[in-house]
Amino acid sequence: MNQYVTGAIIKKLREKNHLTQAELANKLNVSDKTISKWETGKGYPDISLLEPIAVAFGISVTELISGEEIANQNVSSNMMRSNFYVCPVCGNVIHSMGEAVITCHGVQLYPTIADDLDSSHELKVEKVEDEYYVRLEHEMTKQHYISFIAAVSSDRIQMVKLYPEQNPEARFQINGVRKIYFYCNRDGLFATQV
Repeated sequence: MNQYVTGAIIKKLREKNHLTQAELANKLNVSDKTISKWETGKGYPDISLLEPIAVAFGISVTELISGEEIANQNVSSNMMRSNFYVCPVCGNVIHSMGEAVITCHGVQLYPTIADDLDSSHELKVEKVEDEYYVRLEHEMTKQHYISFIAAVSSDRIQMVKLYPEQNPEARFQINGVRKIYFYCNRDGLFATQV
């Protein structure tokens, strides 16, 4: 049975933070024998201790549970590093500029990987004054539809959420748009340069 946090992770984090078992126990208001039991796999911390353990190590609960440190390496992120996360439960769309740890409905989401356009996902882009008019020839039923269309420039994102039985089209201010993304609920994310 997989536990939510292992003793090996606790030991690794404790040693990394230069804490003795007694010092960690004192921070958590438990005995040093309890810490020893966790680290040797003879017991596991109560779920109510997850947040205090994470605080003691200066990490998030997500990092504690996953056993992986999350470091922000995107000091100067820009929109061209856009990632889209789509919840398989509710269809929620989440955008990030670079790496992120995202969950929705208790499910960890991973960034969708954009494919190039194919014959069943052709995007038509027309320039109309100061806007791009974007449309697809794609069915829009409850079983198969385009969920969103997004236009990304180096400093902003414009996104239009679409719903079944709606036309798969959108208008975006040109404003330096360099890439257009759209998401098909069956076939995933697609992207093209403008």
